Amino acid sequence: MENKVCDLRSAIELLKTLPGQYFETDAEADPVYEIPGVHRRIGCLGTVIRPTKEGPALVFNNVKGYPGTRLTIGMLASRKRVGHLLDCKPDRLGHLLRDSVANPVPPILVGKEKAVCQEVVHMADDPDFDIRKLLPGTKVTTDDAGQYITMGLCRASDPDTGISDVTIHRMCIQGDKRDEITFWSAPGARHIGGFFDKMERQGKALPISISIGLDPAVYIGSCFLSPTTPEGYDELGVAGAIRKAPVEVVPCLTIPETAIANAEFVIEGEILPNRRVMEDNVSGLGMAMPEFPGYNGVAINACVLKIKAITHRKDPIWQTCVGASEEHVSMAGITTEACILDMVEKSMPGRLLNVYSHPSGGGKYLVILQFKKNMPSDEGRQRQAALLAFCSFIELKHVIVVDEDVDLFDTTDVLWAMNTRFQGDLDAVTIPGVRCHLADPSADKDYNPYIRSHGISCKTIFDCTVPYDLKKDFRFIRAKFEDVDLKKFGLED
Repeated sequence: MENKVCDLRSAIELLKTLPGQYFETDAEADPVYEIPGVHRRIGCLGTVIRPTKEGPALVFNNVKGYPGTRLTIGMLASRKRVGHLLDCKPDRLGHLLRDSVANPVPPILVGKEKAVCQEVVHMADDPDFDIRKLLPGTKVTTDDAGQYITMGLCRASDPDTGISDVTIHRMCIQGDKRDEITFWSAPGARHIGGFFDKMERQGKALPISISIGLDPAVYIGSCFLSPTTPEGYDELGVAGAIRKAPVEVVPCLTIPETAIANAEFVIEGEILPNRRVMEDNVSGLGMAMPEFPGYNGVAINACVLKIKAITHRKDPIWQTCVGASEEHVSMAGITTEACILDMVEKSMPGRLLNVYSHPSGGGKYLVILQFKKNMPSDEGRQRQAALLAFCSFIELKHVIVVDEDVDLFDTTDVLWAMNTRFQGDLDAVTIPGVRCHLADPSADKDYNPYIRSHGISCKTIFDCTVPYDLKKDFRFIRAKFEDVDLKKFGLED
């Protein structure tokens, strides 16, 4: 079947044709606790507390407190499903993203006639305007600071160059505000954060649009980081390359910025200078929401986004995710794979066969490299490939390297390699005192007094490859089975 996905609705229509990939319900469902709780049990995966499993994308047609709005969760919470949505074999997704980032198709500006995201308009200066009645943000645990927007694609422009960029940020609907949300950008990690820093130094607000409910290619393509996509690179070009057609953007109604023309929802607003608000100013518990490592994130003193308008399609579909789900792995992890494939291939062509960003690391902490040693001088290059992986993605903490006969997507097979091709005193390479990720609770002085500041870790390489001079030793050659005709027995792979 030809893949004609171009927005969220066409993505849903595709999933409806695929067994086990889609489920919808008319039962009333609450975005506070209930919807995330359902998703956790039947399709969340990732680093969420067990039990969980791989399951379908969910659509709730009757969202409590938000009449007329449907809600979808888990669209990208399966690598197999992402493969269907991007028209690519699951084990080649990293390669697809690498090729797409190298050959971007820039977005194009379209007119109001294509701005389906503006079919319905709510202006913030309307006396009845209230974001708490319009945006069904999800709340996962009783400790969450509030209802969160987790699939908001933010678009803003560099005030010096005018070049636009897109990234996904954590935003919280503050329980006592009708036209404000908090906005958090990890320091030094996202280009939009840099744009805001420039504006704040001038005492000015940063115009920003937030598009929600999008083509999966837009979400996944937006999650690249430097150095793969340096400042000045518009990640919407990645989605354009995947779809072989430019992403269409439309001028916002109240701010000098653009938004995704076929988005389900668009929030228009400005990030205010010199103003910070604690995310948990309502709950007071000091926690934010579940983050990709599987723990509750810490509430921070976040920027304030003043909303000027909310627009949406008729009968809109709100899209959300759980921060600790497989969905985060798909968005952050596949782009990580692409970054590593690109850097290692440029340095040592033909050796790195594939990369897998393992779900246990939330798409950021752990990758597995499948490396082929072609000649005696390749011995040691597998560890250089691991060092390059650390350079291409600074938030990475652990790298496991395996041979070409190991299925890197099969955790049991990877651990088999660790058990039979790894000696801790010889094959573990540690690099202490390196900046990794702030969300790792072990990267703190409380865990290890030798850690100088929060976010510093020990990066580690686990070299689970057979030394080249032993590769032909029968003790390291896997037992081989004869190929047989399964159809003879009425079976299929």
